[in-house]
Amino acid sequence: MSRLGSVQQKVPCLFVTRVKEEPSAKRERQPFKVLATETLNRKALDVDIYNAIPTEKVDGTCCYVTTYKEQPYLWARLDRKPNKQAEKRFKKFLYSKEDSKEFIWNFEEDFKSVPDCWIPAKEIEQSNGSPLPDENGHIPGWVPVEKNNKQYCWHASVVDYEAKLALVLKHHADKLGLLEISPVPLSDLLEQTLELIGTNINANPYGLGSKKHPVHFLVPHGAFEIKKLPALNHSDITSWFDSCREGKIEGIVWHCNDGRLIKLHRHHLGLCWPIEDTHLNSQPVVITINGAKCDYDFEPKCMFNCFSKLDGQIFSRLKDIKFDV
Repeated sequence: MSRLGSVQQKVPCLFVTRVKEEPSAKRERQPFKVLATETLNRKALDVDIYNAIPTEKVDGTCCYVTTYKEQPYLWARLDRKPNKQAEKRFKKFLYSKEDSKEFIWNFEEDFKSVPDCWIPAKEIEQSNGSPLPDENGHIPGWVPVEKNNKQYCWHASVVDYEAKLALVLKHHADKLGLLEISPVPLSDLLEQTLELIGTNINANPYGLGSKKHPVHFLVPHGAFEIKKLPALNHSDITSWFDSCREGKIEGIVWHCNDGRLIKLHRHHLGLCWPIEDTHLNSQPVVITINGAKCDYDFEPKCMFNCFSKLDGQIFSRLKDIKFDV
């Protein structure tokens, strides 16, 4: 079952975190590390973390399905960011104050322009009808993925608006331990968030496809529940990430009973990502394209048609899926 994704809200870490400066990392985007302490976050305890559902955090780019042009559409993540003058003013303020919420924004003048079709993410705080930026000065939001938009060509490759379908990876409904890539009606994904993963997304941590024959698909948030998580303490979870097969993942997102989320990334524990043998690549996967769900003629070079040529085939892992035949 898919659950609402993390872009909808600011997601706290499971543990209280501290910032460790990395002076030697001047050329990196972040010359510091955010590391977890051994103290559980009060916010995690307040949302009953012990009864929350832990799921795999999949490494891709966040997407959203909602209505556009009177039909279900895939939307890409697009944060509205401050212009140079406003960003300079904001950073100067942060140096003198601890709480970014005290900064006063001018929504009409301080932010870069976005397409008219842009919408802010749900649950973003508002003031006088305008969405408020997060602690980094950004306003998370979405833009619809049009078929011929080159900027979002990989997003567009996993949806077919004429067939009203999306290419989705999930657990096989009947066979335990088997993944399945299949077309899903976009209407079934309405108001859900998903992760787009593949060859040209986030440096391709799962080793999918190739430059000549890229492979992309969507993963619903919350699709991969973690069944045997250790006790919620720093040492046990670190050991689980480091030594268990199920722990070979980017991170964990807990889905709490009230809809709120709690997260933990490998980086919070000082562990590396990406890694060679991911849990996602340790499971067999079947391609199920043709049949009652998909009675449609796809364009010859599209992702749907490429997958349809592999219909019914089972691969030992996702990275073994190849279109170059």
